[in-house]
Amino acid sequence: MTEVCLYIGQPSDGAWQHLQETLLGTYLHNTLCLALGVSTGTLVIGVACAWLVTMCHFPGVVIFRWALLLPMAIPSYLMAYAMTDLFQFSGPVQTGLREAFGWSRSDYWFPEMRSLSGAIAILTLTLYPYVYLAARTAFLTQSLCVLEASRTLGAGPWKSFTRIALPLARPAIAAGLALVMMETLAEFGAVDYCAVDTFSTGIYRTWMTRGSLVASAQLSTCLLLGAALLFVLEAVARGRAHFFHTTGRYRQIVHWQLSIRNATVAFLVCLIPIFFGFLLPTGLFLHMTAFHGDARATELFTELATNSVIAALLAGFLACFLGLMLVYLHRIANTWATQWCVVLSCLGYAIPGGVIAIGILGFLWRIEDSLADFVEHTLHMSAPFLLSGTILPLILGYQTRFLAVPVNFLQAGFTRVQPTVDDAARILGASRSKQLFRVHTPLIKSSLWASLLFVFIDVIKELPATLILRPFDFDTLAVRIYHLASDERLPEASSSALAIIMVGLLPVFLVTRLLDKSRPGNSWGSHR
Repeated sequence: MTEVCLYIGQPSDGAWQHLQETLLGTYLHNTLCLALGVSTGTLVIGVACAWLVTMCHFPGVVIFRWALLLPMAIPSYLMAYAMTDLFQFSGPVQTGLREAFGWSRSDYWFPEMRSLSGAIAILTLTLYPYVYLAARTAFLTQSLCVLEASRTLGAGPWKSFTRIALPLARPAIAAGLALVMMETLAEFGAVDYCAVDTFSTGIYRTWMTRGSLVASAQLSTCLLLGAALLFVLEAVARGRAHFFHTTGRYRQIVHWQLSIRNATVAFLVCLIPIFFGFLLPTGLFLHMTAFHGDARATELFTELATNSVIAALLAGFLACFLGLMLVYLHRIANTWATQWCVVLSCLGYAIPGGVIAIGILGFLWRIEDSLADFVEHTLHMSAPFLLSGTILPLILGYQTRFLAVPVNFLQAGFTRVQPTVDDAARILGASRSKQLFRVHTPLIKSSLWASLLFVFIDVIKELPATLILRPFDFDTLAVRIYHLASDERLPEASSSALAIIMVGLLPVFLVTRLLDKSRPGNSWGSHR
């Protein structure tokens, strides 16, 4: 981020002035509309589905609990390819409608997927699991005593949800929503394919087409300011309010038994995002793979999947550790310095991966040049430092890009732990490290697992930074998709797309089970 900000005020040979006069207004309008539309859609779908599968009983609820996370295994750019192929004028859906009813083009209206509204729909389907998982984690860890007290005072299910459960879950929901908005700000593949001009697409085009690194960095600074504004607005809205659980007694959740009518509505509410966000595009990829699949898919799967999983695990565990240290430091030393460290650690999530990659390479190249000069002038020998040719730049890029995920989820987890827990542990003689690993970590383990899940899958799907920072001969599934798609071999790319989905299914199911177990008083088989 420092590398990006260094270009503020530097001359761009007229490129920035040209952007101000022609495209900057369009970028701002489309980016704001996209962020507001996606955040609204993910908030409604994520919170509604999380409450239904956590507190209600209806047919299929056990499957929906983990199936609602499946769309996050599909990269947004693949979702854009699939939905456009299915719903465009020459696609199977519109073709079937014309053949069934004898329509011509002028006889009916159909939503255009390659538009701003289409991009909002696609990103909503791929990003709502952020809010869903954050909200469900919060609902699972809430004490039933407060909800039961509200019911004894005459509050029905709806009022208990809006007046009690939702305010208590607000920090977690805000964390998930912040990630959604930052992911939307940095999104390139899907919005570019949908022909929507945003700051992210403008950064790439200014850089690659106009050749102006300075102007593209200045556009990136606008994204950074937008991400910082999100944190400020959420902090102002929250004010001095804090949300703690004042009881340590938890019992197994007693689900509301819905009527036939309400159960049908709940079933459809949960089914629709799964159908359009996972089943439909996965079915298309299966069809493409069966008839036009990559002939080398089986040969390369083991190598590509191994590389993807290794990079994702390294980045995931490191990001969770760094996020835990940073958030805990802010908890025990709540100063403006630690607050700004938390904010700055999250801003990278709003920067496109390609911009982060160039910044990291520039930083490492300067280190290598300085070390080489030092060795040459001091020891009078040449020393090739190959930091930029190892996996280190890739891991650094992932930390810069995805550290916001554990920071946001862990902040939400820590807000549910009362300060009296710290006081009690300190009175009993526990050191800071023991408080963290023996007291706090078990209490926020659901947030830790959620963080690891999202970082793992985000790294599996990540393309721009991986493409630039990966070591020589270190290809991943996402890179394979890019090479095939860039050669207009999209049907063959479906094989690697299915592989990404397969790699992401296991952690989705595992973390869902761990979430069910994370509620105090629950066992593996008791949450039904």
